[in-house]
Amino acid sequence: MITRFAPSPTGYLHLGHAYAALFAAGYARRVGGRFYLRLEDIDHTRCSETFAEAIFEDLAWLGVHWRAPVLRQSQRLEVYAQALRSLRDRRLVYPCFCTRKDIAHEVAAAGGAPHLSENSASRGPLYPGTCRGLSVEVRAARIAEGVPHAWRLDMAAALAQTGAETTPLFWRDARRGEVRAAPEMFGDVVLARKDIPTSYHLSATLDDAAQEVTLVTRGEDLFHATHIHRLLQALLGLETPLYHHHVLLCDSQGRRLAKRDSGVTLRALRRRGLSSGDVRTMVEEKIDENT
Repeated sequence: MITRFAPSPTGYLHLGHAYAALFAAGYARRVGGRFYLRLEDIDHTRCSETFAEAIFEDLAWLGVHWRAPVLRQSQRLEVYAQALRSLRDRRLVYPCFCTRKDIAHEVAAAGGAPHLSENSASRGPLYPGTCRGLSVEVRAARIAEGVPHAWRLDMAAALAQTGAETTPLFWRDARRGEVRAAPEMFGDVVLARKDIPTSYHLSATLDDAAQEVTLVTRGEDLFHATHIHRLLQALLGLETPLYHHHVLLCDSQGRRLAKRDSGVTLRALRRRGLSSGDVRTMVEEKIDENT
């Protein structure tokens, strides 16, 4: 069994991160498997080496040990670009020049109903496909002019090419059993952003395959993203791992922990005098309650 923990170095680790890291590492340890660390550090405006070093330090303090090397997404941009070129050559992605304001205006004008967003169970407008119908000539001209653009997956074309319209795709979740993939509910999702030449969907799918992950453990807030990842695996010829979407740790008001909650960072807990053993016991009790 191969698992991984994939934080973004945009702040200090908190108890929720400790839960996710110990959850994944514990799975691998119990069966003599492998546990890897990955840094999702492609957002150059928010990620920093200071936070990356802090992640190494906090995990070591917590007693979490990982196999080398640490995979860094910032060093794999060409891998993501190559996958995107492959999809582009197969006419499965198209450039999108819309701004958020443009999309909101189109949705409002069409009287669009809210749908599931592409990353979670929250509701938001689906992309209305404004740029999908642009001619090859118009697309090429706008790109040549330097108009900023993202790359979106043509969902209908992707479903047709994989045969998922008639032969559904499935994945297996440790808590929910066999799940039928329904990526169409998210519409034409972004696979490469305007400011970053990839997306969470594309990079996470490719990285899990590169690290030969057999069990993807992550928070249940990302359960819906797996619909999209299963489709990308089919399009790119990648193996489908087992998934376990675990519960999220929340504060006393029921809000999930976030990096802005400085009081629950591992560093803050150390300053309060808690030992790594104290934190491990606290987190592992929560893991035991939810598995």
